[in-house]
Amino acid sequence: MLPYGVNATFLAKLEEIVGHAYILNDPNELLTYESDGLARLHAKPGCVLLPGSAADVQQIVRQCHQHRIPFVARGHGTGLSGGALPHPDGVLIVLSRLNRILEIDIANQRVTVEPGVINLDVTKCVAPQGYYYAPDPSSQLICSIGGNVAENSGGAHCLKYGFTVHHVVGVEAVLPDGEMVHLGGPALDAPGLDVLAALVGSEGTLAVVTKVTLRILRAPERVRTILAAFESTDAAGAAVSEFIAAGIIPAAVEMMDRLTIEAAEAAVHPNFPKAEAVLIVELDGTQSEVDGLFEIVEAICRRTGGTEIHIAKNNDERARIWRGRKAAFAAMGRVSPNYYVQDGVIPRTKLSEVLGRIRALEKRSGLRIGNVFHAGDGNLHPLICYDEQIPGQGDLAEKVGAEILQYCIEAGGSITGEHGVGVDKSAYMAKMFSESDLDTMQKLRCAFDPASLCNPGKVFPTPRLCGEVPGPYRQHPAERAGLAERM
Repeated sequence: MLPYGVNATFLAKLEEIVGHAYILNDPNELLTYESDGLARLHAKPGCVLLPGSAADVQQIVRQCHQHRIPFVARGHGTGLSGGALPHPDGVLIVLSRLNRILEIDIANQRVTVEPGVINLDVTKCVAPQGYYYAPDPSSQLICSIGGNVAENSGGAHCLKYGFTVHHVVGVEAVLPDGEMVHLGGPALDAPGLDVLAALVGSEGTLAVVTKVTLRILRAPERVRTILAAFESTDAAGAAVSEFIAAGIIPAAVEMMDRLTIEAAEAAVHPNFPKAEAVLIVELDGTQSEVDGLFEIVEAICRRTGGTEIHIAKNNDERARIWRGRKAAFAAMGRVSPNYYVQDGVIPRTKLSEVLGRIRALEKRSGLRIGNVFHAGDGNLHPLICYDEQIPGQGDLAEKVGAEILQYCIEAGGSITGEHGVGVDKSAYMAKMFSESDLDTMQKLRCAFDPASLCNPGKVFPTPRLCGEVPGPYRQHPAERAGLAERM
């Protein structure tokens, strides 16, 4: 039986657009697309389409608009907030076939790509000319540029170089009514309202991006990386505060605690020291600048209690250190059958306080919590370990994650740094924003999508619609259980 609205006539029109091989509606085929990286949340789409061009995407969206069928755009499915969770009575538009690098303009430091291009492939294509693309999420080996744009992804080097929004200068996108628009362009500071900045980080709720123009950077003359072990996360946090107080803005400052160190060691063997915490600090720039600042960083690490200091002697050693950090999420599968990733932000000065509360919560809940995060900008990624086979543990992990978000808000931070709100944290938006704030945000969304067809049910607490969408809405488990009210 076909979902509401996705009937045989509608499917026949979609098949004309993409071809028989690229429309999926067999129940077994749809299983692949039930969730993104947050596997605990899942919903079977009405059908899956794999368009081969921007023109295909435009025609699909026009059909959805005409027939009032909800649609969700999906990249490579690495998101961690349920942002690409399908609508059970809608169309899932998978953009993985739009994977071409369209133009490399070294003279103007620009690369134009389709949304299915893998993040790391942008750097690979310009590295021979001495350039690179700065945003580097941990999933950069597999995540797509389109998904990065949707979530405004950051990565380890966001402290110095910013997030995706700082590196996207133009997009081509299909609006929810099927109109194709071009926002921004190769030049900086396009005239008029900065609609582009509103689109980046809108989590796929305003449009479907079909082309992106990115800013690339000249590779630095000198890069130096240090790995420092500490007897506590407090000591490591003190070192981070001293870096910033000294006026040093490292390219990256990452922290891992004992549990995540052990997981990474088991998975990729980066040869990290056994410690309660490690800091990975990277400086880049001119040789004289980096070498001078590196001496200060090393001295601070020793003064604040660094027990072991390892300095990467070459690119291979630097790559080994970063391999351990970037494997941390996936490596948690080595120490727990399931884990739930959260993503909150706190002021750096509150690091010790919030980590202390998380440690107390770990003991109280009985669930192990690993901590790996971008220490430089206070972006926490607690990894809550649980076993889905034990009744109630999955719900408990969600409740623990919700409590950590509350800690972040109380510390003056945010419920998300780079993973987005999606479905996972929509129930908690009212904890951070007033009704007036949410209504103002919703007005912007309704200006783009008055029928509420584009990735409906995401970001805002439900029900909060511009128009009435056919079919049922999937309520977040935390809302059903009343956990949001008990935070």
